[in-house]
Amino acid sequence: MTVGQSQTCILFIDGAARNNPGPAGAGICLKCGESMLFCEGFYLGSLTNNQAEYRALLLGLAAAQDFLAKGSKIVIFSDSELLVRQILGIYKVKKPELIVLYERAKQLLEFFEYTIRHVRREENKQADLMANKGVDSKKVVPELLRQRVGV
Repeated sequence: MTVGQSQTCILFIDGAARNNPGPAGAGICLKCGESMLFCEGFYLGSLTNNQAEYRALLLGLAAAQDFLAKGSKIVIFSDSELLVRQILGIYKVKKPELIVLYERAKQLLEFFEYTIRHVRREENKQADLMANKGVDSKKVVPELLRQRVGV
């Protein structure tokens, strides 16, 4: 199912790393109108929290491409102030391990007409739950999705 360009969809993302760095997960929930199109958590291996946040964004954008037409409107919500401010260009990306993730995110974002917003953790509960589920379940990212993320 592909959602047309006229509808604005919402992508909730969250990354979680225990012990920072440590076992990490990504939570992604894509909702259009009243329909939850995709909501899943994945295990990412051992990463920092910031790396997990970026990977959640990348996986969310790649998954959204399965459901949304090119040029679709999407609002992205993340509880990572650092990630949001870096994507918006307010903060500079300095860490080499984040630069590659940032550059890939900017490429994937070109597919959409997007807005990205910082929200408090309480407003991002479902993605947070999925990120922790990913860590606990050790569910690996499907190969096709991993390839499309490109990092």
